[in-house]
Amino acid sequence: MVKGIEIVTFKKNESDYISLTDIAKYKGITETGDVIKNWMRSRSTIEFLGLWEKLNNPHFKPVEFDRFKNEAGRNSFVLSPSKWVLSTKAIGLVTQQGRGGGTYAHKDIAFEFASWMSAEFKLFLIKEFQRLKEE
Repeated sequence: MVKGIEIVTFKKNESDYISLTDIAKYKGITETGDVIKNWMRSRSTIEFLGLWEKLNNPHFKPVEFDRFKNEAGRNSFVLSPSKWVLSTKAIGLVTQQGRGGGTYAHKDIAFEFASWMSAEFKLFLIKEFQRLKEE
């Protein structure tokens, strides 16, 4: 629980993933997918995601990344997490459909998203995540 919001986490390949969908609820908006898409429209977000993938994913497609980076920030640019994952073979984001579904991100990426949402929320999220890991 972070600031009254339940944040779901899971492990994948020994890495921790945190629900961006749950973090987006901090804005008090029911359309959490739109919040995530708005975050992904930013050039700085695309650059961060691309750098993370280059450092952690040998199968990442840099040509597709460059295409998104060149389009990022334009009024007409829209990017969903699933399109990012399918196009670039990204592993830092995970999308799940159906009940319990949503968008999840490696903790490094999730903390970046939380920072975009609110510096205060990011700090509370990090503190709670560290507390749970120590337990």
